[in-house]
Amino acid sequence: MSQERKRSHFGAGPIGALALFVGLAVLSVDFLGPSAQPVMAEPETKITYPDGSSATRADASGFDTCAAPPLSTLRAWRQSSPYRVVNIYFGGRNRGCDQPNLTKAWVRDAHAMGWRLLPTYMGDQPSCMHGDKPYRYTASNATSRGNADAKDALARARSLGLLPGSALYADVEHYNRADASCRTAVRRYVSAWTKTLHASGYLAGVYVHQDSGLRDLAASYTSSTYARPDAVWMARWDGNSSLIGWPTASNSQWAVWQRAKQYRGGHNETWGGVRLNIDSDRVRGPVATVARTYRVTSTTPLNARTGPSTSSSVVRTYNPGATLSVVCQGSGSRVGTTSVWNRLTSGAWVSDRWVSTASNTGFTSALPRCMYPGQVTTASLNARTGPGVTYRTTGSPLPRGALAYVTCQRAGSRVGTTTVWNRLRDGRWVSDYYVSNRSNTGYSAPIPRCP
Repeated sequence: MSQERKRSHFGAGPIGALALFVGLAVLSVDFLGPSAQPVMAEPETKITYPDGSSATRADASGFDTCAAPPLSTLRAWRQSSPYRVVNIYFGGRNRGCDQPNLTKAWVRDAHAMGWRLLPTYMGDQPSCMHGDKPYRYTASNATSRGNADAKDALARARSLGLLPGSALYADVEHYNRADASCRTAVRRYVSAWTKTLHASGYLAGVYVHQDSGLRDLAASYTSSTYARPDAVWMARWDGNSSLIGWPTASNSQWAVWQRAKQYRGGHNETWGGVRLNIDSDRVRGPVATVARTYRVTSTTPLNARTGPSTSSSVVRTYNPGATLSVVCQGSGSRVGTTSVWNRLTSGAWVSDRWVSTASNTGFTSALPRCMYPGQVTTASLNARTGPGVTYRTTGSPLPRGALAYVTCQRAGSRVGTTTVWNRLRDGRWVSDYYVSNRSNTGYSAPIPRCP
């Protein structure tokens, strides 16, 4: 087959359609007893987001191919296919395909078309991997290889314009679980991959087989020995695109915009008159963050500020017609017809009133909301209608390891060591004490203050 990965056959057992969070017989919390402490090391490690970063999510059908297709193919498929996510094999010394199309300009233009990108890194593989990839790790060097691959992945991601906040997925091929040392090696490799990416502000994903990598990472989900990845992309070629009811991982694991599934192996599809050999995927999780280019529409210089507010300090100005590299949008003080602000790659903010986005009254669908996710560190975290324990709970609690997609922070009632509360992408509020952000005593830069 032409795909990067040659995989063994998958189990064909039925997958039940279970409701998310079923079976969570745990106490939801947003306040502490006198002896309770949050978990801030493994398995939930802090993510240190730099300025000009943001996470991006996708909820769509996707496909993966060995080599990045020409832009002309993406254009034809974007117009006629059901797919909106495409993977890119952006590095790794076990990568099997040349990538003549994969450049920074390709990433920029594919993203500008509306494609969400799923960055995949084909690094070293477990020593007991089924297949013939030459570069492998054992339990003795898995941590060093995970660190080395993550550092290389960071460098390659930056060179392609994949910004901090992006999720980078390590490809961990199917392996022999009868080898206990090899199972340990996989966990050590993924843990090192995760911690190294987190230290630079990137989310850590893994591509895994349902009967090896997913099974072992699910079994160590709450282990204090290994850092937990933020998202899983599971391979099971059963034709079922469901992201719940997986046989080897509970619905409460990687439960909140943290899953993708490769549900059909290599086959040909033709859209817009162009045929590709692809694997089919369903994605509801973090993907790559890529800046979009706009221009200043004001007739006078536009102020860029430290926060999304006219009361924030001015850090520079942009002349009329100047080019802006926009990462994401957030809410702030009203300027003219809009309260939307744009975050630039520099980390500064400009009012959307004077930027050539699709709207000057609301958010632009082509741009993600600014989000800074961290993993939940307690068994079950209440989400509330406001920033305090006196506000009523709303919706399902967030299970441990879920990504809390934080858009902004503000002061509220004290929980543990902090009075900081996080507003989530869905409008609910959770105490920052139980989210693995930069700090659990104060505000976590570069998350903005809520207006």
